[in-house]
Amino acid sequence: MTVGIEAAGFHVPSLYLEIKDLAEKRGIDPAKLEKGLGLHKMGFPDVHEDAATFAAEALLKLITDNQLNPKDIARIYLGTESALDAAKPTASYAMQMVEEVLEPEFGARAFRNCDVVDMTFACIGAVDALHNSLDFVRANPDKKAIVIASDYAKYELASSGEYTQGGGAVAVLISSKPDLLEIDNHWGVATESVFDFFKPRRFFQKEDLANAPESFPDQIEVFTDEPVFDGQYSNQCYQDRIREAYRHYKEITGQEKPYEQWKYLIFHLPYAFHGKRVFTEIYSLENGLPYGTPEEQKAVAKSGEYLRFINEKIETSQRASSEIGNMYTASVFMALLSALQTAFNENEELSGQEIGFLGYGSGSKSKVFAGKISDNWKNAVKKWNLFEKLKTRTAIDFETYEKLHRKQLKNPVNENYRGFGLKSIEPENPVLKGARYYGFQK
Repeated sequence: MTVGIEAAGFHVPSLYLEIKDLAEKRGIDPAKLEKGLGLHKMGFPDVHEDAATFAAEALLKLITDNQLNPKDIARIYLGTESALDAAKPTASYAMQMVEEVLEPEFGARAFRNCDVVDMTFACIGAVDALHNSLDFVRANPDKKAIVIASDYAKYELASSGEYTQGGGAVAVLISSKPDLLEIDNHWGVATESVFDFFKPRRFFQKEDLANAPESFPDQIEVFTDEPVFDGQYSNQCYQDRIREAYRHYKEITGQEKPYEQWKYLIFHLPYAFHGKRVFTEIYSLENGLPYGTPEEQKAVAKSGEYLRFINEKIETSQRASSEIGNMYTASVFMALLSALQTAFNENEELSGQEIGFLGYGSGSKSKVFAGKISDNWKNAVKKWNLFEKLKTRTAIDFETYEKLHRKQLKNPVNENYRGFGLKSIEPENPVLKGARYYGFQK
């Protein structure tokens, strides 16, 4: 029995900022970001968009594009680190939004018997949801599951992470009819508890906060979207974990050089060129090349052999990331869509080819696994039109970007937006205070 991805859908924010505009305002050479990191545009949410609306859009697209009956879906597992509540899962918001749109055709609460939950481990949470759901379908081959990766990467203004911001969602249908990708049940795993990137509760004194209610405690815990991070250390943790997970994968499968069998290498991409940068170590180890010093590392990265390797196995998976930015949990899935969409557009035949995945989540964990492209892959990919849809977004100027970032705007920037959006947050009712209400704008 084969198990894997039957179909996929995606959503990206309706707005974007040109990276060169950000670079110029921050006094950065645009070429450093565009040519050095592969960044061109930053997808940015409008006032009414968040991880729940991204997830709902991707889920609805997956269902409508593939004419799915929501009552046939046994579970919806959402990977995110942009949760909207510390108790109520973001997946429940997305489920409810989509239920309301589907109600005329399928009746009220079409997902009433669906298992719905969030899974969190930084940028690898959705890979964990995928791993879990594949096991579920192997044990229940007559059932289907949906995995959604939805996130919003937000960093402090003028920080070293600001130019890598982005967001969006990818939803994949998991079944025993994997028309897109059959996924092997071999998983290389590496985990170590570190503080390379995290989102802690931060403490403030009540007297330091203007207009703090008297009922507040003297010390107040505040959670923000912006992380605490050490960029260089996080890069090293990423490199260490994928090396360890890759080695574990080799031990499990008995393969000498797995990457040589992979048509594409699909990475978690904090920025577009990250995958090709961190893989130089594994490439060197596999080929007996010196790698100890910075000079040796640069020599490998600039060698003709490695550049050909990148062009053949990595480059096409980077293209969407260049136009969107960091999607956190969704970035590894979007890298897959980017590579397959490019191959489809170029009329390339991929049936039977193997793809390798190298996922990473800060904190930290890596999972390495592989899958085989199915004979019907083109039927799934032809529904995406990924790069065409990226051209339909609305550009914003730098001033609008900063106002959105600071949450200074009340009304959506994109007045023509059609889709899911946040309508209101309950401000007063003590048993509903903070409740988020969404709707669909036709």
